[in-house]
Amino acid sequence: MSIHEVFPYLCVRGAAKAIDFYIQAFGAREKFRLTEPSGRIGHAELEFGGATLMLADEFPEYGIVGPETIGGSGVTIHLHVDDADAVIASAVAVGAQVQMPPQDQFYGERSGRIRDPFGHSWNIGHRIEVVTPDEMQRRYTEVLKG
Repeated sequence: MSIHEVFPYLCVRGAAKAIDFYIQAFGAREKFRLTEPSGRIGHAELEFGGATLMLADEFPEYGIVGPETIGGSGVTIHLHVDDADAVIASAVAVGAQVQMPPQDQFYGERSGRIRDPFGHSWNIGHRIEVVTPDEMQRRYTEVLKG
């Protein structure tokens, strides 16, 4: 088996508004969208740097629903950026809610977490130091000790 890429695929209530949000908050670029005559977006692709994010509107008749419908999501998307504080501020300015303010983390990033207006969580961070896996484990153990 040979896997070439992994694409996050978000289902949202209000895909057109979500596309606008991701463009404004994160500087994403819309590659294309496929729209039904009713206006629902069946598929869209956004470029985040060199990465592709796919998304679509909810289609409950096929069991395709987003976090607002099911009451949350077990997935967090991590964006690695140049300036986490600035990107988080940009997202909040267009409707995101801060779940965790940006702070320096034991694993060598400054990061924080937001929830977008469509129910998806985003961890946004930038590197502040290079940390080896052994050192990361040592620090993680210390964090857990309190």
